[in-house]
Amino acid sequence: MGLNARQLRVGIDHAAACEPTFAAALGKVGYPEPRIRERGYRTLLRTIVGQQVSVAAASSVWRKLEERLGANLAPDALLSADFDTLRACGLSRQKQGYARSLCELVVVGELDFDNLPADDEAAIEELTRIKGIGRWSAEIYLLFAEGRPDIWPAGDLAVQAGIGKILGLAERPSEKATRALSEGWSPHRGAVAIFTWHCYNNPAL
Repeated sequence: MGLNARQLRVGIDHAAACEPTFAAALGKVGYPEPRIRERGYRTLLRTIVGQQVSVAAASSVWRKLEERLGANLAPDALLSADFDTLRACGLSRQKQGYARSLCELVVVGELDFDNLPADDEAAIEELTRIKGIGRWSAEIYLLFAEGRPDIWPAGDLAVQAGIGKILGLAERPSEKATRALSEGWSPHRGAVAIFTWHCYNNPAL
């Protein structure tokens, strides 16, 4: 369960109180809608399916997987499917490897989505054990599916561009600079990240 509307307001209001340019941006674009994803392995499987393809293509692959493996896409069902079956659904050899890595960790009990470490960095480390899941994907999962309030995906280009736009910077800040800029917004950086996406390419700002 991601951050709800009240949590977003509290977090963004905190940033606006710390930084006048946030308050000015908020007055122009308003509060963003919550971004909520299902908790559990299906959300990360969908992340793998969607890597480097269009939304339409990813939806097509997902629909075929559900038709072949069942609507709940159980991990053991995917593991029992052969290469050709998954290839016919649209999964490349590389993505099959990523999906099997995820499912294997779930099936053997080494990855429990109901009991990820409370510490954000430890949870990111746990999720990045999955082949094909890097830091950004882990952060997005923790923010959208678990609603962790202080997740800050500083490597996200839209977050960098959005922060640069809000703060009136001459150029998009680096990942290191974006991380440093966020220190005063803790422990509400998750809400700020969602606000930066809301501001990115927003014609009102």
